[in-house]
Amino acid sequence: MTEQFAAVEIIAAKRDKHELSDPQIDWVISAYTRGVVADEQMSALLMAILLNGMNSREISRWTNAMINSGERMNWSKLDRPTVDKHSTGGVGDKITLPLAPLVAACGAAVPQLSGRGLGHTGGTLDKLESIPGWRASLSNEEMLNVLQECAAVICAAGAGLAPADKKLYALRDVTGTVEAIPLIASSIMSKKIAEGTSALVLDVKTGGGAFMSDPLQARKLAQTMVELGKDAGVKTLALVTAMDIPLGLTAGNALEVRESLEVLSGGGPADVVELTVIFAREMLELVGINGKDPAKALKDGSAMDVWRKMIKAQGGNPDAPLPVAKENLTISAEFSGTLLSMDAMSVGVAAWRLGAGRSHQGESVQAGAGVEIHKKPGEKVVAGEALYTLHTDTPERFARAQEVLEGSVVIGSADVKRLPLIVERIS
Repeated sequence: MTEQFAAVEIIAAKRDKHELSDPQIDWVISAYTRGVVADEQMSALLMAILLNGMNSREISRWTNAMINSGERMNWSKLDRPTVDKHSTGGVGDKITLPLAPLVAACGAAVPQLSGRGLGHTGGTLDKLESIPGWRASLSNEEMLNVLQECAAVICAAGAGLAPADKKLYALRDVTGTVEAIPLIASSIMSKKIAEGTSALVLDVKTGGGAFMSDPLQARKLAQTMVELGKDAGVKTLALVTAMDIPLGLTAGNALEVRESLEVLSGGGPADVVELTVIFAREMLELVGINGKDPAKALKDGSAMDVWRKMIKAQGGNPDAPLPVAKENLTISAEFSGTLLSMDAMSVGVAAWRLGAGRSHQGESVQAGAGVEIHKKPGEKVVAGEALYTLHTDTPERFARAQEVLEGSVVIGSADVKRLPLIVERIS
């Protein structure tokens, strides 16, 4: 077939700060999905978008073109409303794991399509794959069956769902274009709108360990996504939340599953519990369910019951021991005092270097690798006391992880300055 445009014209237009027309956007997404536009051409366009931006019409059209590259899912057979949550990712952000079964235990259905790790932030699917037997890839029919049986499913987006995004997501990861707001917003929202959920709560992270470390940029991203959701008829709201220090006490795949199980057992770190409950309440309110209180559902075991059922329904063994890394190394405090700050980004990069994340497309991750955190800002520390334990199967990785953790904490006697857990609510 004769192509409507040439990729190089579209690259040059965005390079020279021009707006792309609707037909140009529709064509370039379709042509890239069909393999007519090469990876190196799309890489150049993504970089031009990162540097020169897009207006709201362009972002909306780009998102729609990605949705139209595949199918839309339909949950009308379910007897309860659907609601989902998406996080822009952070260090130790395991909230989805306890949240999906918790919201299901309170009366909504949660079709949660999740992703793999991107850069220094962990991927929900990588975490769950540390559970023996658990399957990330389900057909649409299997997804519906799990939702009917458990009211919650966490799985990979099928090949038919926004296939353009699948290709672009992998390309952004290896071309330094992850941070572009138009690309983040369209990537997230194309999948979420195509997955057919009626309501969506967004968790937009800000602070040192987030892609959007600047709260103003985080707000801009949140507003862009809320607008895209509402335009598509999905009830959408966003919470901008703190990622200046890691969430919880672990960063890594099996380590974070273990911590999520503590939360589902009624324990776990206070910040993880608080955020999980806040998101559950927002999600339930958005779909008009005000029955069971999520805080109670964590304590009475009903959320854990859904978790076990959901893991089994996807081939996993909820009773199997989680993988443990072959080697570990403790990093201790050099001084006594109050732990004033902890750089989330350093912890995330250390976990990645230990084998918990990928440095190139398709690389496999280590289930047991990561960082365990023994002290959080505000706590007293004695010289020689453990700050971190590093876990990996390949001990030659320790040196580079240690290198990035040097200077990651400040110990002293001043006041602890922290972002509030919820920075802003955008509806």
